[in-house]
Amino acid sequence: MPLVAGVDSSTQSCKVVIRDAETGELVREGRAAHPDGTEVHPDAWWSALREASAQAGGLDDVAALSVGGQQHGMVTLDDNGEIVRPALLWNDTRSAGAAEDLIQELGGTQAWSDAVGLVPVASFTVTKLRWLADAEPGNADRTAAVCLPHDWLTWKLAGSLGLDGLRTDRSDASGTGYWSAATGEYRTDLLEMAFRRRPIVPTVLGPAEAAGVTGNAQLAPGAGDNAAAAFGAGAQPGDVLVSIGTSGTVFSVADTPANDPSGIVAGFADVTGRFLPLVCTLNAARVLTTAAAMLGVSVERLSDLALEAPSGADGLVLVPYLEGERTPNKPHASGAVHGLTLRTGTPAHLARAAVEGMLCALADGLDALVAQGATVNRVILVGGGARSEAVRRIAPEVFGLPVVVPPPGEYVADGAARQAAWLALGTAPAWRPKDTREYDGAPVPAIRARYAEARELTVDRG
Repeated sequence: MPLVAGVDSSTQSCKVVIRDAETGELVREGRAAHPDGTEVHPDAWWSALREASAQAGGLDDVAALSVGGQQHGMVTLDDNGEIVRPALLWNDTRSAGAAEDLIQELGGTQAWSDAVGLVPVASFTVTKLRWLADAEPGNADRTAAVCLPHDWLTWKLAGSLGLDGLRTDRSDASGTGYWSAATGEYRTDLLEMAFRRRPIVPTVLGPAEAAGVTGNAQLAPGAGDNAAAAFGAGAQPGDVLVSIGTSGTVFSVADTPANDPSGIVAGFADVTGRFLPLVCTLNAARVLTTAAAMLGVSVERLSDLALEAPSGADGLVLVPYLEGERTPNKPHASGAVHGLTLRTGTPAHLARAAVEGMLCALADGLDALVAQGATVNRVILVGGGARSEAVRRIAPEVFGLPVVVPPPGEYVADGAARQAAWLALGTAPAWRPKDTREYDGAPVPAIRARYAEARELTVDRG
């Protein structure tokens, strides 16, 4: 029974799972925390990976390993492979102005969508490179290569064998803003336009190509976190995954690349060689933790309170733009509460409004996928926020669709492990989550209608 390892190097922590390559059975696992912030030195990820691997019993007996990681983060290396500056993460919005500049320089949003299947916002790597070139020219001059968090960890595992040894995969490359999922090629002209010169970038591997070896294990190409989660959850045609983590994402596996000049739907690639049209919000599970902190209760108690209030919270609406927002593109907006009255000024109403507001923001993303031609039969709800019973029960009212919740798990790490098994076995194993729960409920259109009214009152103050 060959074993494989899957890694999820996320914003908040590193998770390692060791699974049976053929059956997907979990053998052991480990976890280690990452530091807070939107700017992190990559050495912290390496230390966390080593700690999590040790907690998981080590990697000496695994046949293959794959790293799934947070997308878009900018890792800069000098000629010797040393880190130039701490990495800017996906949720760092200081490059919002650079995004606007790049859109204008290429000729508008349609030009960008045609070129790489997405429109620059502060999250994407291409905008962070422009910010670096403008704000820190000394560090820009020292930068010989640029890669993403999962690329760097794979490279470290392989022994840091020169900058030409950097490797990535389609899913993560498609989130940079200078690689096209539709053509499968880098747009080095856009890279050079953004950074004003052309640094080394990782070679893009196919779904089951080896990226090197670490110890006795082959290294799989790895993946961006959302693509790995889709693979780990076993998404099928007609399924839309809604992941409620630090960020909120709505995505589906498609046979054709997306081209949305509005920028709402990003035309990413998936793990299998197909495509992953995706909508992302900056604010998801943190909306729940923030509301819980405001009320002085636990997240579990927040869930109970939300279920005590009526559907629609009697008109109380929370717009959840707590750290700016990516979709819609309002990086300098803030959250707001509308409809506060003597009747709605209760802990239960605020808890309900927080859950509904978060879900409404994700439902806007679902609408955008449908507008791009996605077929939606059901929603698969994953991520830490999906553990909330209130989120599970309210989601069908907001989405207007059946909701399936797999058991709590590390689906990014599981998807990475499944990719590692593909490399080890020569074919992708048919792992599927067990013991899923289904939630149905009549849609309540008034929830989204009131949310839409409040959302339009929100101003981006940049």
